[in-house]
Amino acid sequence: MSVNMQAGMLGRKVGMLTRYDDAGRAYGATVIEFADNVVTQVRTVDRDGYSAVQIGTVGDRKRTTRAQRGHLKASGQEQVSMTALAEFRTNATDEFDVGTSLSVDRFQSGMYVDVTARTKGRGFQGVVKRWDFAGGPKTHGQSDRWRAPGSIGAGTSPGRVFKGKKMPGHMGNRSRTVLNQLVVEVDIARGLIFVAGNVPGPNGSLVEVRQARKRSIDPVKVVVEPVVSEDVTDVSEESAVAVSEAPEAIANDEAVLETTDEQPIVNESSDTQDESVSDGEEEQS
Repeated sequence: MSVNMQAGMLGRKVGMLTRYDDAGRAYGATVIEFADNVVTQVRTVDRDGYSAVQIGTVGDRKRTTRAQRGHLKASGQEQVSMTALAEFRTNATDEFDVGTSLSVDRFQSGMYVDVTARTKGRGFQGVVKRWDFAGGPKTHGQSDRWRAPGSIGAGTSPGRVFKGKKMPGHMGNRSRTVLNQLVVEVDIARGLIFVAGNVPGPNGSLVEVRQARKRSIDPVKVVVEPVVSEDVTDVSEESAVAVSEAPEAIANDEAVLETTDEQPIVNESSDTQDESVSDGEEEQS
């Protein structure tokens, strides 16, 4: 399994707006802001069994646990307030040192990234909102069953509810990853990137942005140019010559038709019969 050569970064979702590319196409883009990203640990194959880079983002120290604070103290980053830590797999661990700050210039316009964040928490919800159930009928005196799930299982056989049945429950607040998001624009001065499409989570939530793991094909960017071979070119030239000579051919055909109309049409078979009849009459006389 191949590992990304470029490590990701931790950012904050700011909001959404509309951006336009050079061709005039509009994108619903999500703005992600990157504060100070500091390398807190470098994992190697010899010591840890895999290669990765641990990155922390600067913020309120009170939001970190004691275990995280002890880890930061051991790595020499106890003076830096961290709000979250995340690991990013990469093969180029030699390029990173503990305490190095990362900039948003690691991203470029036109590249694809994977964004991981926690979705908005919706609390405990019913089946209509959670699973898009239609609900029960609003007739026949049913005044309290409009948004109910209805029957959830059979009677005697099997006599139980199958696992995985769509039921009311907790909705949202789950880690989700959106793959192959196009980076429309990068603002290095303000530490912002504009990602085409939506990103999980509310505004201000923490997001992990890493290089895309899968190959992506953007139908907006793919332009198929027509391929014209030499044979097609020759055929087109012949057709052009035929079109240019078409008026002369039509004029010649009209002239032939005029000459055939002026000259009477003689039936050779009828003339032969007349001559044979006249010869027979002379012999009888």
